[in-house]
Amino acid sequence: MSISRAARQATLRLGAVALAGALLAACGSGSSDSSAKSGGKVTLTVDLFGTFGFKEAGLYAEYEKLHPNVTIKESSTENEADYWKALQTRLAGGGGLADIQGIEVGRVASVTQQQADKFEDLNAYGAKSLKGDYSAAKWDAATTSDGRTLGLGTDVGPEAICYRADLFEKAGLPTDRKQLAEKWATWDDYLALGRQYQAKAGSSSHWMDSVGSLYSLIVGQHEERYYDASGKLVYQDNPAVKTAWDTSVKAAQDGLSAKLAQWTPAWNQAFSSGSFATIGCPAWMLGYIKGQAGEAGSGKWDVAPLPGGVAGNWGGSYLAIPKGAAHAEEAYELIKWLTAGPQQEKLFKKQGSFPSNTAAIKAVSSVTDPYFSNAPVGEIFGKAAETAPVQVLGVHDNDVNVQITNALGEVERKGTGSDTAWSHAEKGIKNAVG
Repeated sequence: MSISRAARQATLRLGAVALAGALLAACGSGSSDSSAKSGGKVTLTVDLFGTFGFKEAGLYAEYEKLHPNVTIKESSTENEADYWKALQTRLAGGGGLADIQGIEVGRVASVTQQQADKFEDLNAYGAKSLKGDYSAAKWDAATTSDGRTLGLGTDVGPEAICYRADLFEKAGLPTDRKQLAEKWATWDDYLALGRQYQAKAGSSSHWMDSVGSLYSLIVGQHEERYYDASGKLVYQDNPAVKTAWDTSVKAAQDGLSAKLAQWTPAWNQAFSSGSFATIGCPAWMLGYIKGQAGEAGSGKWDVAPLPGGVAGNWGGSYLAIPKGAAHAEEAYELIKWLTAGPQQEKLFKKQGSFPSNTAAIKAVSSVTDPYFSNAPVGEIFGKAAETAPVQVLGVHDNDVNVQITNALGEVERKGTGSDTAWSHAEKGIKNAVG
């Protein structure tokens, strides 16, 4: 569908990663050290959400070794919604901001359209020369209508299903990833296989962690979800949203969910306890599973493509520098290095964060992961990135998604009827959007 530049900037289309195209040399480790120019030691603060994996993959330590004058201190909030709320408070008050702030893809339209004056234009530090290193959709999403670049892209979120092969075997289900992909060719097939699992596992384990996770997978397979290309909210009448909602409600009513709210302590513990057998798995979830399940989970997990024949996109982030950052030049050098091809390649190999840098995408195509039963994760997520739609996102995209998944939580945990829960979602969205 062809739309004007203005419309593109109104809603920002992103999600799929172009695997073809010119691959330009990524920024290397020999970038200029602006901390050295300042003549003193610098402590850079980095404020993120979830697990970006920079520290876990050893990238901070590597950068500090390359730049002896720099010390990096990271803080992280588990739940992105909590992080975003705190960030808005700090942006409004002008204090307590880090040198580098993470921005989730569902928030980037809000940043470029409503908060551009609160973030540094990275082009002023030389970012424009990096444009060819990233997929066009990833780059354009963080660029304002007047050409300011407000963030550099980290990962993207092509989706698959992560599953506990040991629990499948115990329940008498196939464990081979290719065979499973055939058996759950559609979402109805996936739920049918789940009912087979549930009949064997009983109450000791459930087919999936939550129906909110299921919903996010299904709706992520569609180009248009909550907004149309003109910036109008269309979630109420969008058949893609209705199908995802109805399928998720069905899963809850069939007792297939462990009823675990994501990002809670109980959910974290369930990765190692066997409380659920499958989970919606954007590439970044690989690192999260490793962190929660630990060494004991190695070899128990595996990865298979999504049902439906088309992969979706869930998540992906940016690194931005707020106005007034104490060390903006040094912060730019760090985010340029962290998002360059060699570092994105390392991050995928160690943490599963799928690259947005085109050179790194090519480099990881043959990567396998021993933790996930030697699954060909480079191939699985690479193909997923190729088939994922370029999504239309609006300024309150993430707010809409949160309200809908919260309402689905009522269905699975309280037994709330579908119509009642949907009305609660609509009320929550009205309050959030205004």
